Amino acid sequence: MVAKGLLSTDHPVQAQLIPMRRCNLSCTYCSEFDDFSDPVPLEELYRRIDKLAELGTTVVVISGGEPLLHPELDDVIRRIRSHGIICGLITNGYLLVPERIQRLNRTGLDHLQISIDNVQPDDVSVKSLKVLDRKLQWLKEHADFHVNINSVIGAGVKNQWDALTVAKRALEMGFSSTVGIIHDSAGQLKPLAEDAQAVFQQTSKLVKRSYARLNGFQNNIAQGKPNHWRCRAGARFLYICEHGLVHYCSQQRGFPGIPLLEYTKADIQREFLTQKACAPVCTVSCVHQTSLMDFWRAPQTGESHATVGGAQCECTSRNQDDLVQIGLGTSIGSSIETVTK
Repeated sequence: MVAKGLLSTDHPVQAQLIPMRRCNLSCTYCSEFDDFSDPVPLEELYRRIDKLAELGTTVVVISGGEPLLHPELDDVIRRIRSHGIICGLITNGYLLVPERIQRLNRTGLDHLQISIDNVQPDDVSVKSLKVLDRKLQWLKEHADFHVNINSVIGAGVKNQWDALTVAKRALEMGFSSTVGIIHDSAGQLKPLAEDAQAVFQQTSKLVKRSYARLNGFQNNIAQGKPNHWRCRAGARFLYICEHGLVHYCSQQRGFPGIPLLEYTKADIQREFLTQKACAPVCTVSCVHQTSLMDFWRAPQTGESHATVGGAQCECTSRNQDDLVQIGLGTSIGSSIETVTK
């Protein structure tokens, strides 16, 4: 996989696939859910997965909404794995019970990530350690796949130190951990408050080695500093919404706006060389990790945010805060790091 990535730039490394937008929760910082959408039909998901395989995709991460609400999710995972593609799943964890975990084992799932936003539920999020700790115990007892636990700091978080408690609990149970920084809805990078900076420093010390220490990307975000890098979204990283369109990422929906089934190598090559205007203040760590292997080559000159396909997508983002993950171990996103070494 390393040789494939280094020798060829005309295939995706990671794709995020949305099988349904509906979620059973409504966290106030999240811009990626609704409470009414139907699941994408299985045959349509098969066509999208087969197309991603045709394009040479290495990793597919299933997200949402809440993907565990999709009644045929197991078949979706099996289809991904049948192509030899690494498969990850991002879930809020509420629907996990021992029997469901064992079913996921049988699908061949590689990675699972849960975000735990606080110790006690509040009006921002009910994804609390109090509610989900039993789920973590079941995962420890039954899961054959890798588990990553994500927590959050930054704007809107009532107790910044909850993130450290969650991270310690995750590592204690043998899972990896990441910390997400929530920035305000103005869309500009701002340094974390003093207490959040302290939490960030403490969580960064929990493990000896992390992605953040490799390139300083997350450290800059925590300090409100821009990053200078070559974003390969639309090429190395694809975000496939429930309507089947290709977007740069979850926070830049609408561009390039081409149906996945019509996406070609030429589209990948164009977006690979397109400089993204949003890159300096980007907080989407999985896109940055995916683009890292190409930092040294192919300067970008193309026009950013051109809706090449002319397609209008209904998965418009609500005005919410941005989220970025700070790696404290091997997360779903940092599986790319393993691939690209």
